[in-house]
Amino acid sequence: MIELRHVGFSWPGEAPLLKNISFSIAPGEKLILLGANGSGKSTLLKLLNGLIEPDCGDYLWRGEPLTRARLRAPGHAREFRRACALLFQHPEAMLFNPTVREEIAYGPRQLGLADIDARVGHWAQQLALESLLDKAPFLLSGGQKQKLALACLLALDPEVLLLDEPSASLDPATVGYLIDLLLHAGKTLIVATHNLSLAAELGERCIVLGRDGGVLFDGPIGAALADMPLLEKAGLAHRHAHRHAHQHSAVEHAHVHVHDWQ
Repeated sequence: MIELRHVGFSWPGEAPLLKNISFSIAPGEKLILLGANGSGKSTLLKLLNGLIEPDCGDYLWRGEPLTRARLRAPGHAREFRRACALLFQHPEAMLFNPTVREEIAYGPRQLGLADIDARVGHWAQQLALESLLDKAPFLLSGGQKQKLALACLLALDPEVLLLDEPSASLDPATVGYLIDLLLHAGKTLIVATHNLSLAAELGERCIVLGRDGGVLFDGPIGAALADMPLLEKAGLAHRHAHRHAHQHSAVEHAHVHVHDWQ
């Protein structure tokens, strides 16, 4: 479904953020993008969503190059935008309609989809937003905004969900529900996170991005999470010293820690 071949990207006036990125994703696959803040996870998701173009290399969608010219073609643009949906890290960037109801309906209406009211009702119920349908999105809590942004995507019934830190602002019970929902939704998932607990629950395969913009690892997520040197190199684990007091002396030694998964 998706293939990147030696892709590189840099923001204007800045050093390269992504370097020589190559991987492919099959339909139905659940891929986790792991990396520390600043490793390029969000940028890579925007590239996969066609919001930015690579400086070099190729992005193939269903075997065909995804170029700016192709995305400007009305028929293809509509097809791609329905099939591939991105949840931004900060949901405020996605919310601009006067009510929650209109927010969920906006995407399906723009794409000319059928049964808009049914879509709104279904996903409002699934994500516990029914009582908020006539409320202004800016009045919602952070967690409610996150759920609303996700409902807006799911109402499109996309084939691919690109999720940037989807557990941000959610309480543990909602995170558990979100994991169950996504695992059984039948979608191709590409989830960017530095939350190793979420990664372990949600993914089958992971790509670890290094702080230099390259791929450090591509393989089973269990192998990556068990590799402390890899996690430390990627900035997902850290080493710090502990001082232990004994009867006649104090001993100091270092430990590697992963605070949100062990």
